[in-house]
Amino acid sequence: MIHTLAVHTDGSLLLDIPIHQLNEPHIQWYWVDFDDPTLEEASVLKEHFGFHPLAVEDCLHYLQRPKLDYYEDYRFFVLHAITDSRLKVEEVDLFVADRFVVSFHFANLEEIDSVRERLMQHPDLIAKGPGFIAYKIIDKLVDSYFPIIQDLEEKLARIESTTRRISTKVIIDQIYKIRSDLSKLRRSVVPMSELLYRVINSERIIQSKDRVYFSDIHDHLIKLTHMIESIREITADIRDSYLSLNSYRMNRIMMTLTVITTIFMPLTFIAGVYGMNFEYMPELKWRYGYFIVLGIMFLIGSSLFLWFKYKGWFNQD
Repeated sequence: MIHTLAVHTDGSLLLDIPIHQLNEPHIQWYWVDFDDPTLEEASVLKEHFGFHPLAVEDCLHYLQRPKLDYYEDYRFFVLHAITDSRLKVEEVDLFVADRFVVSFHFANLEEIDSVRERLMQHPDLIAKGPGFIAYKIIDKLVDSYFPIIQDLEEKLARIESTTRRISTKVIIDQIYKIRSDLSKLRRSVVPMSELLYRVINSERIIQSKDRVYFSDIHDHLIKLTHMIESIREITADIRDSYLSLNSYRMNRIMMTLTVITTIFMPLTFIAGVYGMNFEYMPELKWRYGYFIVLGIMFLIGSSLFLWFKYKGWFNQD
């Protein structure tokens, strides 16, 4: 579907006018939004607007890393939108010039719909021109990242508050899931931050009056980057703590088993000696030999137990 929004030279707003009328003299500037377009509708990018084939190819074929390309009469932005709880990334492409904004995306996005609705509700905003529309679209996309990161923070807080009621395996699985989500976000947020840095430090991209708006978006992206890194550090600390605790518990178990094995080694030796079926063993003829051997075994076992206890091998601290 293609949505058009044009501004008449008298300042009025024209909605959904045919594309071939957008270049008429009475049109001051316009915004065309390609919302999940068909291949026939997508062909308008090249046939009507004459955009560079490489830019059109970037729109149609595969998910790009956020970037900015300069062309003779316009700038081409590749942006990322995150559409659901599974953190599925959708590409949003923007062609921005002094007289137009063209947005292209295959997923229906609430962020872009909200910008269009706001322009219709507040016609005074159209006086700010195409640069402001581009700013609002990017701003809405960036703002949509905050609830996702805040949700990850809440998940992490729940993990920290329920550590005594769930197993280590479940905790580690949840931690790795959060870290995986953070990595997905980072692959979008960091390149977007670099892109905005280029925007606010270039005279070729935006007018000076719009720079303050894009600088605000860059500040938001820096904050998002810090939030992601902070959560990653916390998850790393929790992961390392639980792995260390698990290793400590395993060492204590191995130490206990080693102590038990060490105590029974001499007892097993004695039992093995007297379990041999030789005919000439003097001790087998002793009347009290059985009780003497049991006493020796008990004495050895008790002595080893007391020795290990004295050395602190049974302490759990």
